[in-house]
Amino acid sequence: MDIAKCITELGITGVVFNVVDGKIVSWEGETAQPTQAELETAWVSVQAKEYIDNRRNEYPDIGDQLDDLFKAGAFSTEMTATLQAVKDKYPKE
Repeated sequence: MDIAKCITELGITGVVFNVVDGKIVSWEGETAQPTQAELETAWVSVQAKEYIDNRRNEYPDIGDQLDDLFKAGAFSTEMTATLQAVKDKYPKE
């Protein structure tokens, strides 16, 4: 479990803490130290959301995705005309 990610997931800010062997050994701040159960619940949430970042990092840039769809003729006639007008107005140099 990544304690720092759990604390961020819990929305806790403005604290200083130290972790040894996966346990918080010191905690300074106005927010109460989370319980082990709260950390475990937050960790489940962190792991559930990891796929979002993993996918975001692996997907091609959205502009590249849209350009590919344009080139494949996957847009409506109206959208193709709109996109082509922009491409014509600002051609690659």
